[in-house]
Amino acid sequence: MDKADLLARLAEGHAARITVVTPNTRLSQALVSDFDVFQIAKDKTVWEAADILPFSAFVERLYEDALYSDIPDELPQLLTPAQEEWLWAEAIRAAPRELLSIADTAAQCRDAWRLLHAWQLPLTQGTEDTQAFHEWASAYRRRTAGEIDAARLPELLLQHLRWLKLPKLLVAYGFDLMPAQTRAFLDGLGVEVVECKPLAFDAAVSRLSFSSAREELEKAAAWARARLEDRGQLPNSSNESAARSAGSSVAVPDLRIGVVIPDLQLRRAEVVRIFSRTMRPGYNLPGAKAEAMPFNVSLGIPLAQYPVVALALDLLRFSRDELPFPEVSSLILSPFLGGAETELSERARMDVYLRRKADATLTLPKLIGLLDKSDLRARLEKVFAVARDDLLAPQTPSEWARHFTALLEAAGFPGERSPDSTEYQTVAKWNEMLSELSRLERIASRMSFHSALQALKRLCAETLFQPESGDAPIQVLGILESAGLEFDHLWVSGLTDEAWPLQARPNPFVPIALQRKAGIPEASAEGSLALDRRITEGWKTAAKEVVLSSFSHDEDRELAPSPLIADLPETTLDLPVFPRFRDLVFAQKRISSTEDRVAPPVAATKIKGGTRVLADQSACPFRAFARHRLGARELEAPVEGLDAADRGNLLHALMKHLWAALKDSSSLEKDLSKEIQSAAAEAVKELRLEGRFAELERTRLQQLAAEWLDVERRRAPFEVVASEKSQTFTVAGLQFDGRIDRMDRLAGGGHALIDYKTSRQLTPKQWEPPRPDDPQLPLYAVSSKEEVTAVAFAKVRRGEMRLMGFSRDKDALPGVREAKAWKPLLEDWRREAERLGASFASGEARVDPKRELQTCRYCDLHTVCRVYEKVNPLKEDEGADGEGAAS
Repeated sequence: MDKADLLARLAEGHAARITVVTPNTRLSQALVSDFDVFQIAKDKTVWEAADILPFSAFVERLYEDALYSDIPDELPQLLTPAQEEWLWAEAIRAAPRELLSIADTAAQCRDAWRLLHAWQLPLTQGTEDTQAFHEWASAYRRRTAGEIDAARLPELLLQHLRWLKLPKLLVAYGFDLMPAQTRAFLDGLGVEVVECKPLAFDAAVSRLSFSSAREELEKAAAWARARLEDRGQLPNSSNESAARSAGSSVAVPDLRIGVVIPDLQLRRAEVVRIFSRTMRPGYNLPGAKAEAMPFNVSLGIPLAQYPVVALALDLLRFSRDELPFPEVSSLILSPFLGGAETELSERARMDVYLRRKADATLTLPKLIGLLDKSDLRARLEKVFAVARDDLLAPQTPSEWARHFTALLEAAGFPGERSPDSTEYQTVAKWNEMLSELSRLERIASRMSFHSALQALKRLCAETLFQPESGDAPIQVLGILESAGLEFDHLWVSGLTDEAWPLQARPNPFVPIALQRKAGIPEASAEGSLALDRRITEGWKTAAKEVVLSSFSHDEDRELAPSPLIADLPETTLDLPVFPRFRDLVFAQKRISSTEDRVAPPVAATKIKGGTRVLADQSACPFRAFARHRLGARELEAPVEGLDAADRGNLLHALMKHLWAALKDSSSLEKDLSKEIQSAAAEAVKELRLEGRFAELERTRLQQLAAEWLDVERRRAPFEVVASEKSQTFTVAGLQFDGRIDRMDRLAGGGHALIDYKTSRQLTPKQWEPPRPDDPQLPLYAVSSKEEVTAVAFAKVRRGEMRLMGFSRDKDALPGVREAKAWKPLLEDWRREAERLGASFASGEARVDPKRELQTCRYCDLHTVCRVYEKVNPLKEDEGADGEGAAS
């Protein structure tokens, strides 16, 4: 039967008793759309819906007909996919074999079981994999006694034909390759069965090549938009207003544009971004009107990746287990908890507070203890109360589903604001997953909390979901989804020699020889090539215009076109250039300039931030302005163990307590084990470390102190006169608080200033004017009331212990160089400190990183200063010191 006859017969309505089955859902939807267009062309406004459905849905419908008929035999219950996988997992778990991932193996076994029945293959043993599958399948068959799965359902129905409601004519539409079980089922129904193929167009086929996959995708999107504009679907976008209104027209129902992308699942986000930007520049601007895009991406994403479902799963897990802080932070700020809109600002402040006070991981009780009284705390307390109401003893799946629902309701899920269409449909799908969990009760009587949650998470991870939307003229498809469809225009991309034809993918649990003998395409390279050649030939007649394209480079690899399209001559295609929104904005040339490098002068004389203010002013004036006047800070994030600041504080506390006991160099001649142990213990106590972690830190600090004292023993006699001493310094009329790590009185006269450091990148060059990287010690030296004759970094790092710096006198400290001119050096430091202080006080706030992007590498203000608009990242000096002024 040709397609025109099929549509005409379908138009006869119910009386004709015609049913059409297709290989997949997308092809059945396309045929329904073709039938609707056929009826509209006959000026009909109302017509009877055609009976068109996928083959699997047809089989399930027959089963339901038999189930509710007067059949004398009791039919076995049909298992859901989740129930099948659970029983496979149970069969695998009971076998004497150890596997890393039982759930993944169960899914692969289910695929092998379907393959065996679809192609009517025997269950045999051979390799270790097939032998294991034979054992699991035998156990699975025993566990499903009295039940039936989708793989065996056609064979069951053939035994009860007299109770089935069968059509008079059954049309198999678009089957390129029909499995043996499907053929046997259709032949065994005892009704007239005919086949029908999609239309074949006399197409204009062209082959294009691009330099990269991204360029190819951008050109495909531009081509699709151009074809829409040819039909008057999109206005020409030559100005900003056109960018805002692009794509707002309603699609003509009979216009079909297909874009096929081989690795669509991996590139889905990129595809949506590029097509959205091409169809409607400025679509993602704040305040932009939400309008339906003229394209639809066929593949959904796992349900678990939708924010509302991810929040629900995290909250359920959090009710019993600890979570990493980033997940707790997302939970606190989520719009899907009750009170999120009312407490929006307050919850943002809670998050900032917790980033400073919380541990790297949190439990629900600990989080509640850290929160002040608020709606969020009250809701989390309700969640905790519900979690405690149910004991940890195993319960049935339906009981766990009700428990999970009660936990979410206690939290106010899914939030107080009105959900949009996507969120509404996603929540409905989430409720379906809870129902699927409940259905496991038929085959799993009781399970633990974590088993139930893991089963629910797997259901959400394996369920690909895409919210329903209106018809769109542009369909973005995967390769196999496109087979059998018809278009007005078709672009098939990514046809490189590596991607097409597809590689053979035989199932490891079914003997490969049997798969090849049965003609399963994926079982061999020859079978895959034959199938892909037929698909390619189908593309060439699937539309009036067909574009087959490839790209030549993937990073540093060169690629060639697929051999299945290499016989076509390479051509070019003249496509309009659709500018991005930024190009449209710049084309308007509405540019205004404001000089904002100078802020108001500093009014206060007491400056918060200590000498770090001058270091930031030296590194970049804007950094000092933003941090110390605007209070701009990167959000902190709790880390496991100690961060760099905590380790520095531990070192300073260690040295403070150690030299409080030692006093001077004369004490270095005796055994200092007790003093070292005491200082390490006091330092750990000062930072409130506890348990095994505190013990490890005490041991580390003791080793650090013992190794450092070997450096101190090589010095000439000295006396420690100040340790961790707070002091106020005045620079350019501004007062800064500082803290001197240590000051020693030297035997040769004068004093030495010592600053403890643990950084690997450490050098006295950081003090050199102009714009010293670390002006702290030079400032202390020129501001001290005592005579300073040496300044030094103390590098306290295992295996790298040393002193480094400058001194007035030769050999004043080991490793410290004698300055050629000590007083001029101090004067240079004084002038530079005054200059930096005066610059900050005057409001100098220009974006001027000392070493360009080397300085910016570890800065957290990029989004505020927009330095990348000023500095070309390609000019970055790769050979420069990575620390520099950013340390």
